[in-house]
This record gives sequence, C-alpha cells and structure tokens, in this order.
Amino acid sequence: MIICAGNNETFDFATPMGVGLIESAINLTRLCLFDKPEFLLFIGSAGSYGEHKIFDIVESKTASNIELAFLNNDAYTPLDNVVSTNTDQTKRDVIVNSSNYISTNEELSKKFLKLDVGIENMEFFAVLKVAQEFDIPAGGVFCITNYTNKNAHEDFLKNHEEAKKILEIHVKKRIKELTSR
Repeated sequence: MIICAGNNETFDFATPMGVGLIESAINLTRLCLFDKPEFLLFIGSAGSYGEHKIFDIVESKTASNIELAFLNNDAYTPLDNVVSTNTDQTKRDVIVNSSNYISTNEELSKKFLKLDVGIENMEFFAVLKVAQEFDIPAGGVFCITNYTNKNAHEDFLKNHEEAKKILEIHVKKRIKELTSR
C-alpha cells in the first residue's frame, strides 16, 4: 500500500494519512487495525540538512524523532528515537528526521548531519513506528523541496508542485520495474 501525508500533498495512487506525527500515527493505526497492508510505502516531500539537493529523490527505511533542543543538549528523551525497517545491514540508509516543526536554523540543522541524519519529513517516523508495531515491512521515498534554512517555507512552496511531479514519475517507474519481474 502506498500512503502519503494529505492536505496539499496527495497523489492519485496513494492514500492520505494526515499531516504530522500525530495525525499520521492515528490514521495509519486505524487502517492497520481494520485492513492490515502487506507493505507500506510512504511518499512525500522533504527538507535537506545540506547533503541532498533540491529535487533529489531519497529512499529510506530509517527515521528518527530528534527535536532541535536535543542538538544543543537542552533536552533529552527516555524513548528510542530511531526506528528502522531496513533488514539489509549492508545498505546504509539516509536517516529521515521527523518532527511537527520545520527546521529553519541552518547552523543548528547542520548538527543533524553529524548524527548521520540527512533529511526531514514530518510524518515518516510515525509511519515506521506504526509499521514496526504491526510487523509490516515499510519504506519511504522523498523528493527534496527545500533546505532547512530561513527560506525553508518559501522554497517549499516554490518547489512543491514540481517535486510532486518528480516523485510521481519516480514511484510509478519503480512500481513498473517491480511488477515486471
């Protein structure tokens, strides 16, 4: 099953789950309780902490939930804040950070790179946590719309429609490759 966030980030071949960690966790849990999918593929936009360029496609099976305060030692969590459905230990995933906030402090965001976290997407951590709870293989495909800097929102708005087109082409191509095997 292919899922996406919703609101202005929808695709005709994906089921919207909600925006942010809470909406996506609630709605995906509901879906899994009543009609458990065999596989979950989340698709969406993402911001880059600096290594990935605008309109790059990034595939991952690993997500984190690290808040900006953690980066300055202003907060801690007793919870496991990284989850992965990657079973191929030879493949290193780009870690996708999820928060209900978009990072706009470029210098602080660079600290994510030191933790091997490459991009951010608001929903992916919740998707992988639900998938883990229901023992469902899952992954994500993202198209970069912006860098995590003071222009993040404006760049997201400027690049979002094109990123959705690129993402749709990529996902449909990958589906075609997988179904022709």
